[in-house]
Amino acid sequence: MSQNTPASEVLTQLLKQRYSCRQFLPKTVEHSTIEAILADAQLSPSNCNTQPWQVHIVSGDTLKKLSQTMLQKAKQQAYSMDFTASVEDYFGVFKQRHHDMSSRYYQAQGIERDDTQARQAEIARNFTFFDAPHAVFMFMPIFGDGIRSAVDLGIYTQSFLLSLTARGLAGVPQGILSFFADDVRKILGVSDEFKLAHGISFGYADESAPVNSRFMERVPVSESVTFHE
Repeated sequence: MSQNTPASEVLTQLLKQRYSCRQFLPKTVEHSTIEAILADAQLSPSNCNTQPWQVHIVSGDTLKKLSQTMLQKAKQQAYSMDFTASVEDYFGVFKQRHHDMSSRYYQAQGIERDDTQARQAEIARNFTFFDAPHAVFMFMPIFGDGIRSAVDLGIYTQSFLLSLTARGLAGVPQGILSFFADDVRKILGVSDEFKLAHGISFGYADESAPVNSRFMERVPVSESVTFHE
């Protein structure tokens, strides 16, 4: 885009280009670039300017240690979640959207519906961060029922993802990384007062990987928005 491209068009293109990457190249991201992304995300708004996000960037040996721990704990089904999380809680159209997403995802991988072993192996790839060289873990304090901190963290997450995209990088938000909150806190030295909401694997996308084909769609605005006049 040229320097005269309207900001609204730049934003729209970033939103369209961003996608959940599930296969990364081993190339690491320069520390200065990561710092610039974090500086962008830090500009996110928050309730009463509390800026409740507590962000941990993990790479190298520490990322490997987290991966090994998560793989082991997943086999043992030894979960320690700060928040309840189950796809069984979805209902109605939300359940259908989840089903459609899962079907498209596994189809892109060439995995059959009844191939339980292959599906489980694909789920386990979350715990190797899809070969990404970096991951970010998003913690938050709980004020009241926690919803305001969660909203603020969601805004921060979108800012982080769009900043990745603007720099030719990619990421994937992973709620499943929060299933081992106690272990993550222990390895990263995080206080129990901060709760783990999710993680994001990030780096350079492997554009040749079939799983990175853009197969997700969004429903029309009319299905989510009601105008009142």
